[in-house]
Amino acid sequence: MTAAARGISHVGHRVFHGIAGFGRFIIFSLIAFRWFLTQPGRWGRWRLIRTQFYAVGVASIPVVAITGGFIGMILALETFNQFQAFGLEGRLGGIINVSVVKQIGPVLAAVMVAGRVGGALAAELGTMRVTEQLDAMRAMASDPILLLVVPRVVACVVMTPILTIYSDLLGVWGGYLITVGFNGVPPIDYWSFTEYFLGWWEPVTGLIKSVFFGLSIGLISCYKGFTCRPGAAGVGRATTNAFVISFLAIIVINFVLAAFLNAIDMQFITQSVRNPLG
Repeated sequence: MTAAARGISHVGHRVFHGIAGFGRFIIFSLIAFRWFLTQPGRWGRWRLIRTQFYAVGVASIPVVAITGGFIGMILALETFNQFQAFGLEGRLGGIINVSVVKQIGPVLAAVMVAGRVGGALAAELGTMRVTEQLDAMRAMASDPILLLVVPRVVACVVMTPILTIYSDLLGVWGGYLITVGFNGVPPIDYWSFTEYFLGWWEPVTGLIKSVFFGLSIGLISCYKGFTCRPGAAGVGRATTNAFVISFLAIIVINFVLAAFLNAIDMQFITQSVRNPLG
């Protein structure tokens, strides 16, 4: 076999393997959705879901809040000189806050959840797979997807929007701290132009995105843990893949939803053009 033929064969094998893996992930997700809809009394026990709410949400608040606050401050620092050159530094609050609420806040909160929580979920479930705890649950007529996956996915879906709110609030106040406290922009300008630029639809857009981000993080991380290879190396690889694939999913979902939600905004939400410069 020539080198070209071996290369084509290798590429074909990788494509086939990728398509097959995606199909297994879809089946895994459909099973989780089925249990979510048909057995809420079992996965929804407070003792099962309370721990996941704490692990996904409460324990992630500090890192998400710090990240959001510093992102707002960095945006204010990096953009002030450009706006000041055109005499538009008073409008900076609106630009910063729209950017944080619509795009940066939800994406960074989801990335922090994927890094801190997604990797932990994959490692935890992967260890259970390697030590045959999942097989033991099946032998006792308990479905591990129902008892282990669904509560974790629900916790990601519920807590990621809440963490996004924290990220948004800290980003807004971080931008305020630098713009007003450090650069001397009047507070009335910061908040008045925020009101011009920021309506009710922008925060809703960010929260809609965060729901899909949380769903993708939960499903991908649990799937990687359930399908990891034996041994410590397999668990480590599953943990790394869970974060990398979750990050890529966040970027792709953000692009798709941004295009879709912006089209809805232009078609149905925005009835009059707001002109803050007028």
